[in-house]
Amino acid sequence: MEQYHGASKTKKNTGKKKKKIFDKKKRFIGRSAANTKILEGKEGEKEERKKIRTKGGNEKIRLKRVMYVNVTTVENNKRISKKLKITGIEATPENRHHVRMHIVTKGGIVNTELGKVKVTSRPGQHGVVNGVLIKQ
Repeated sequence: MEQYHGASKTKKNTGKKKKKIFDKKKRFIGRSAANTKILEGKEGEKEERKKIRTKGGNEKIRLKRVMYVNVTTVENNKRISKKLKITGIEATPENRHHVRMHIVTKGGIVNTELGKVKVTSRPGQHGVVNGVLIKQ
């Protein structure tokens, strides 16, 4: 379902109706959210990505289903990246209902084998889940 991202305010603060400057334009229509879901150890399933053409002929990679997160940690003053399996989702500041639906978004906290990880990438637009290990 499309979302309209243009000006939708039709009244001023005083309550007076605003004049319509122009009609709705196609360029103001956005796409629906990717809703990247977690695959929790289901056999035979793999991560799923989808390419989408954007304005100007560019491409975005949407991540539909995810099993792993790339975690960056600091050990001995060196940054080390590890690929860890996601075991569950702890919290999502954007929407509390995303926790029970297992949807991963930026800023969300996921559980891994090493501990809790905060997601720093945008899975629906970058096509990958990156995160930083939270100190406990």
